[in-house]
Amino acid sequence: MSALANEKVWLEKTIYTDAERNYYESLSKGNQASPVVTGSVLASEVAKARQHIKNSLECMDSVAVLAGVPNTEISNKINTLENENSELKKAVDDLRKLVISLQVRVESLETAGSSNSKLPKIITAAKVSDDSDDGVDLFGSDDEEENAEAAKLREDRLAAYNAKKAKKPVLIAKSNIILDVKPWDDETDMKAMEDAVRKITTDGLLWGAAKLVPLAFGIKKLQISCVVEDEKISVDWLTEEIEKLEDLVQSVDIAAFNKV
Repeated sequence: MSALANEKVWLEKTIYTDAERNYYESLSKGNQASPVVTGSVLASEVAKARQHIKNSLECMDSVAVLAGVPNTEISNKINTLENENSELKKAVDDLRKLVISLQVRVESLETAGSSNSKLPKIITAAKVSDDSDDGVDLFGSDDEEENAEAAKLREDRLAAYNAKKAKKPVLIAKSNIILDVKPWDDETDMKAMEDAVRKITTDGLLWGAAKLVPLAFGIKKLQISCVVEDEKISVDWLTEEIEKLEDLVQSVDIAAFNKV
């Protein structure tokens, strides 16, 4: 609006209107004294008035634009900047909260570590105190006879402990074996085969249950179990002893072997 503060075109409009009316009246009356001069002056005045009006209207348009007509592009940029600013502010707040939580956690871990580091020192001090107490005679006794009696008592207790330990039974490693003893044919006397196998006896061998298991074509095998002491009886020795019964036994297989 300051651009129109010095404009007087609207205040002097009556002057220009009167001048235009006089011009047309002079033309109508046929004033012949100075028609060219008067017409040119009036025409110039009218042209100036029109130019002033045109300039005033253009100024009014520019002032209206500057005063309040919104600019869409600028508004969009401003809105974008405001959104980015709010997002950045939120991110900074989240980072601040995370840093604070990490700081609290580190402080708690440092406190726990310091308390744990003090515990071994306390335990070490207690052990040193106990060791020092062991070497101190609380009763102030230096009698050699009493020391000799204590040593003898300690030796007697040690001997009794060793004797008691020696009386405990020694764990013997044993194995449970199931053998498949196969005959030559279906005419083999299976009862005689079982009796012959059970006659194999030695220290550390104990025969168990036996049964006949069908093979094929009417032939059955003798399946017999036994328990052996591992230090005294080997599986190879036992199978070899059974295979020596050549009249009754064709072969011997180990069906199962378990530690007892």
